[in-house]
Order: sequence, then structure tokens, then C-alpha cells
Amino acid sequence: MTANYLIGLREGLEATLVVVLLMAYLLKTGRQHLLPRLWAGVGFAVAVSAGFGALLTFGPRGLTFEAQEAIGGSLSVVAVALVTWMVFWMARTARTLGTGLRSQVDRAAGGAGWGLAAVAALAVGREGLETALFLWAAAQATGQSATPLFGALLGLATAVLLGFLLHRGVLKINLGAFFTWSGAALIIIAGGVLAYAVHDFQEAGILPGLHSLAFDVSAAIPPSSWYGTLLKGTLNFSPATTWLEAAAWLLYVPAVLFLYLRSNRRARASSRPDTAARATVAAS
Repeated sequence: MTANYLIGLREGLEATLVVVLLMAYLLKTGRQHLLPRLWAGVGFAVAVSAGFGALLTFGPRGLTFEAQEAIGGSLSVVAVALVTWMVFWMARTARTLGTGLRSQVDRAAGGAGWGLAAVAALAVGREGLETALFLWAAAQATGQSATPLFGALLGLATAVLLGFLLHRGVLKINLGAFFTWSGAALIIIAGGVLAYAVHDFQEAGILPGLHSLAFDVSAAIPPSSWYGTLLKGTLNFSPATTWLEAAAWLLYVPAVLFLYLRSNRRARASSRPDTAARATVAAS
């Protein structure tokens, strides 16, 4: 549940900050009448994301086992690719997020203001679709459904609360540090999802080596034990891991983590470190 809580918190906070920035800019520029358009866009994005999550959950049923595994593996790879892109995108653009949103509002606020609803829907919907896909992939990897959903909803609720406190000026947090370390944690979680995608492809018969194990520590870490469940839920750790699963994890996590941390260092070197945090709080 911890991993899914982090996913919900991270993605939810990104979406919430977008809404907070849009609300603050509308209020400061005397465009309060456009707030209903903003919330209409947010509501549409939430509905589409929930529908997408339901489609992922119930869509593959009725297919053969091999087809379900192939679809699950493919969607897990897509989820990993989206999360990887997202954390690098946030590392590059977090410090200019407020400026970019304000320029979009200025362009979209003409007429009846429905362009603003589109801006909100696209900004929040992108995060929502990424969250739905990655949570589904994480639930497939852990073999659970209700627990990941509960953890994610708890994370989303925390994100909304933090956004409200930021908007009211009650809370000030270093958003740069939060996104840096939560991004690093998501990369490690994504490595587990990628390894399980390889396992899905092996069970579908697309990749070989299903019974060729790199290690099997099931005796020391039983999957049904509390610590086995904890490792599975947080890191997608499998006590019985094939060589291809281990290779996928080792090729992805160290390399992507190194590039991500280097990208963050370069971003901090090219701008003041707390610009994003100060801009977010000042905008509210």
C-alpha cells in the first residue's frame, strides 16, 4: 500500500498544484467568474481517468490467460515509460510551471472561458490517466486490487489537503525536494513493475526463461508473510525472480536513477533552487 500511496500523493499533488496555480491566477486577475469553467474541466478529467481505470480493470476479462498476460505486460511497459517521462519532465519544468500555466490562462480566457476548462482538463487529465495506468500495473504486479486502490485514494486525499493548505497560505513546503525524492522512489517502484512486465511476457510465452531463476528466497521470505507482502507492495519484490526479470530491473533502475538525479542537479544549477515552491505559495 505504501508504494500506491506514494503514487497517489505524487501524481495527485502535481494535479492539485496545477489547480491551485490556476485558481490563484484567476483570483489575482479578477476572473473569478471563470472558476466554474475551471472546475468543469477538472471534473471532466477526473471522470475520464476513473473510466479509464475501470476499462483497464474489467476490459481484459474473457480473454485467454496468455492474451491477458500479454496485454498486462504491454500496458505495464507503457506505464513505466509514462512514469519515467513524467519524472524527467517535472525535473525540467517544475521551476517554470507557474509561468507556463499563466500564459495558457491568458490565451484561453477569452470568450465564454471554455478554453480554460480545456486547459484544466488536459493538465489534470494527463496526471489522472498516468495514475490510473500505473496503479493498474502496480496492482497487477502485487496480485492485489483493493489494497492498492485504498492506498492511492489515501495519497490523493493527502494531496488535495496539502493543496488546500498551500492555497490558504497555511503550509509552506519545499516542493523541489519533494518532487526530487518522490521521483527517485517512483523510479525504483517502476523498476519492479518493469520486472513484472517481463514475467507477464514469459507467462504469455512471448519471452523465454520462465523457469530459469536468478534466485529463489521463498523459504527465507515467504510471499504470504507480512514482510514478503510488505516488500511486494512497496518494491514489487518477487522472492522467485527469473534471470530476465532481474536483468530488466538492473538495466533500468541504476541507469535511469543516475540520469534522473543528474538532471535534477543540472536543473538546480541553472535556476534558484526554491523557485517552484516560492512561486506556488506566492501565487496563492
